[in-house]
Amino acid sequence: MFARRRPLARAAVVGGAAYYGGKKRAEGQMREEDQEARLQELEAQQYAQQAAPAPPAAPEKDPMEQLKDLAALRDQGVLTDAEFEIQKTKILQSM
Repeated sequence: MFARRRPLARAAVVGGAAYYGGKKRAEGQMREEDQEARLQELEAQQYAQQAAPAPPAAPEKDPMEQLKDLAALRDQGVLTDAEFEIQKTKILQSM
């Protein structure tokens, strides 16, 4: 009776170990595939950032032109006198 159980127990142990090993190998492959996909996505983002040129900076107006525009906005009632003074100070400081 004991002789018959021993091969079954051995087969169960071997089968269990093979199942566990196969499962771990599959998890490792999935992890590697996931990591590879993330790396490719990051590389694509970096390539897109390098390929897209920065938009050209808008040419700044002459400070006198900016002041004239501000005065026109103040005269139209779009800007208050206080807002006009604040913007005028900023323009004059940037000169």
